[in-house]
Amino acid sequence: MNRLLIFLCCFIAAPICRAQQQKPNVVIIYADDLGYGDLSCYGAKMIQTPNIDKLAAQGMKFTRGHATAATCTPSRYSLLTGEYAWRKKGTNILPGDASLIVPTNRTTLPIVFKKAGYQTAAIGKWHLGLGNGGEPDWNGEIKPGPNETGFDYSFFFPATADRVPTVFIENHHVIALDTTDPITVSYQHKVGDDPTGKEFPQLLKMHSTPGQGHDQTIVNGIGRIGYMKGGRTARWTDEELAFTFIDKAKKFIRQQQQRPFFLYLSLSDIHVPRMPGTAFKGISKLGYRGDAILQMDWSVGQVMQMLESLHLDKNTIVIFSSDNGPVLDDGYQDGAVTQQHGHQPTGPFRGGKYSILEGGTRVPFIIHWPHSIKPGVSDALVSQVDLLASFAAMFRQSLPDNDAVDSWNLLDAFFGKSKKGRSSYVEDGSSMAYIQGDWKYIVPKAGPKLMEAVNIETGLDTAPQLFNLKNDPAEKNNMAAANAALVQRMAAALEQVKTSGRSR
Repeated sequence: MNRLLIFLCCFIAAPICRAQQQKPNVVIIYADDLGYGDLSCYGAKMIQTPNIDKLAAQGMKFTRGHATAATCTPSRYSLLTGEYAWRKKGTNILPGDASLIVPTNRTTLPIVFKKAGYQTAAIGKWHLGLGNGGEPDWNGEIKPGPNETGFDYSFFFPATADRVPTVFIENHHVIALDTTDPITVSYQHKVGDDPTGKEFPQLLKMHSTPGQGHDQTIVNGIGRIGYMKGGRTARWTDEELAFTFIDKAKKFIRQQQQRPFFLYLSLSDIHVPRMPGTAFKGISKLGYRGDAILQMDWSVGQVMQMLESLHLDKNTIVIFSSDNGPVLDDGYQDGAVTQQHGHQPTGPFRGGKYSILEGGTRVPFIIHWPHSIKPGVSDALVSQVDLLASFAAMFRQSLPDNDAVDSWNLLDAFFGKSKKGRSSYVEDGSSMAYIQGDWKYIVPKAGPKLMEAVNIETGLDTAPQLFNLKNDPAEKNNMAAANAALVQRMAAALEQVKTSGRSR
């Protein structure tokens, strides 16, 4: 009888405790290489994403939401630090053995939540470096890393799925490592006797595009960037990535359900090599890239189902976005270019990943919080870099002057209480651009060869470019010659942001 009474008391008390929890949980679901036009809630016709569509229908959908850069590492750096990545050297796309670039002595997004009493976790793709210099100790304690930047728990792979080492790391150690088969990684020369894609193309189940570096150590039948020796029991298969990350995310949510938590869930599905789980292969009719989008949408649905089952969905802020725009031909001959069938990954915009055009950084951006956000669509100019200052303001935390120097408090815009977002913004891609109101100025610059390799419209020119994004979202009509004074003012304003060391 006593046991029964205890059980009933706990059963009744649990939802009451959750209801009394005033601080909302926060989950950031960060997609990789997802374009503005890749979701049906953003206009896609050839593919349906019902779980993300539901988030958009019940939350605030932004039409001018931006990653800070057209590539992954700098966008991720900015999201977590509140600082434009171009301000710091070494924040370009990192190899798999790079040192940690997120400062451990400054305010980061997870630290904002920790100060507010949250449990924090980073699950999924990391790609912000590990260690203090030199190659990380893959066979011992790997630090500093996510845990030293403010996350209580981390489960991740080091860089990208097309780079070695292809292993999971939980907190500071490689999972399932056999100490008699230690890991060695090199991006300079071959190590070990593992076959490479260049030497043994007949072993590949997905062939690489010549000249893009995906012809080195073969893991799971796919050539990677970099060379890896050892760690055979620890190597993951591409098909398991999404399922593993979602399993870890659901476990974290379940464990933390009685107290506020912050989860940074970084999904890897759409980044090359696109090798979705077997259950998703072939179901989109848009090749493996389309299948990966559907797998990503499933992942979002799994997170939301978990929140709903624990009665946490009403008081959980779910933010969905992408680290940069889409790319099709990015190193593997997986049929992404030929399988689009009229699908437009960038929607109405030109460019894509790497590009300074809008398709490079304008991405899906959705905030869902049934407790406080009324459903709607906002054209406020917002960026992922602004999340840090906004949540700091929400928790009434003051930020040191030298921290989060480019993060603006846009809490009212994020929560749909104001139509006013940023008045100005810096985009970073194949060049730099400055947005002020509806106008966008692109710094003159010659185009790198990389753009030709991935078949991306760079948007580059050796002369200044000026576009009115309201009237010309596809950036086809250069109005610089007719607005020389405006070009000069915007160029000067950009230079001021660069030289001042801050924009907050």
